[in-house]
Amino acid sequence: MFHLAWFLGDGYGIHPWSTTNGDGPWVGSNAFDWTDPDIYIDMATSLERAGFDYILIEDTAMVEDSYNGSADTSLRRGFMAPKSDPMPLVPIMTQATKHIGVIPTVSTIQYPPYLAARLYTTLDHLTGGRVGMNVVTSVTDRVAQNYGYDKHLDHDERYAMAMEWTDVVLQLQDSWKDGAVIADPESGVYADHTKVQPIDFEGKYFKSRGPLNTIPGPQRQPPICSAGSSEPGRDLAARYDDTMISMVRTGAEGRAYRDDMRARVAAYGRNPDDVKFMFLATPTIAATDDEAWAMVEAARAYRASDKGIEYNLWNMSYTSGGRIDFGGIDPDTLIRDIDLTKQNGENTSIKNLFEGHEDKTLREVVATSHQVSDMGLWGSPDTVAGKMEDLMAEIGGDGFLIYMPTTRMNFALVADGLAPALRRRGLIREEYTGGTLRDNLRAF
Repeated sequence: MFHLAWFLGDGYGIHPWSTTNGDGPWVGSNAFDWTDPDIYIDMATSLERAGFDYILIEDTAMVEDSYNGSADTSLRRGFMAPKSDPMPLVPIMTQATKHIGVIPTVSTIQYPPYLAARLYTTLDHLTGGRVGMNVVTSVTDRVAQNYGYDKHLDHDERYAMAMEWTDVVLQLQDSWKDGAVIADPESGVYADHTKVQPIDFEGKYFKSRGPLNTIPGPQRQPPICSAGSSEPGRDLAARYDDTMISMVRTGAEGRAYRDDMRARVAAYGRNPDDVKFMFLATPTIAATDDEAWAMVEAARAYRASDKGIEYNLWNMSYTSGGRIDFGGIDPDTLIRDIDLTKQNGENTSIKNLFEGHEDKTLREVVATSHQVSDMGLWGSPDTVAGKMEDLMAEIGGDGFLIYMPTTRMNFALVADGLAPALRRRGLIREEYTGGTLRDNLRAF
């Protein structure tokens, strides 16, 4: 069996909303009610029916304006803005469900460690142990400037900072030792102060006395998630992650990635089986293979259209950390003539977009290359289920992070089409057996 998770890639933000922007015909009323909790409740209940381990909620705290030096494209088309804080969604989504976990994103430059440790411990209580923590370093200067920096730290230093940040959070969450809470009404003693101690942490980036001023949640330390293919990103994950997300294009790439990460986890003295590696995929599901292929072809044609190219150039500008304005580069420029070393964002993503295409023009690459791969997952529910089975056999484990546009149609395609097809093959859980997110991640 393998695990399933869902990537809410537009976060608590505006979802596909326009029938003329390439979003398709199933956008419903997203333009007007994306701030209402209903669609997130529908998502959680649908995906719990499908046996998913968790929903990962992306977040960014800025309005992107590096593309053409303006926020026009971002706001005109609703790219990554507007977007609201995801944390209040977590108890709402879990109140409507019983088993599925929710992992909101926390940035190491936006949340001081004490605030994060206290917030996630509180959410652990409110969700009955079904919250996780997606640790990110943030990508662009604009995010950093919203939180008091002149510009963002360099890529590798961001990860050094994230290492220290995570260590502080975990120490704070462990500052109440086992047996600290007595809660004896007869004796009138609530806690044993000798088992609640300061951490007195002082590092290069953070300083925190502690202890945390709330009691440990059901998981004590909620599971940690991250995404990163660079050396520093892999090191952070190997040291701390309970689940990690990765972007690969083939099963062979997935196996190499997972084998490498499991070796790194073991090198830290941890059990690699305790870390679940989830491979990001964007399946295209329809009633028949022919219908699905027509949708794949339509998506390819859209990416080569003016609006599709605008999005991809905009996304490349953001992914570079806002350091390269791809909208300001002549589209007939050869890739080898573009200085990609200026970027300071998602280094591996930029590398994967352009590597091997040095003799092509920007126009050619932008019309065909895409940041996230479908890994060949298109077809009827049974066809896609069979392809997922073959891919996971080649990779060796542990599961898929499904990334599809946030529409109720897609929830139904997965919960009522794909999941039953996977269950008929014995590939995903029939029922939940654990009580917490960590239990469900380690169930198999």
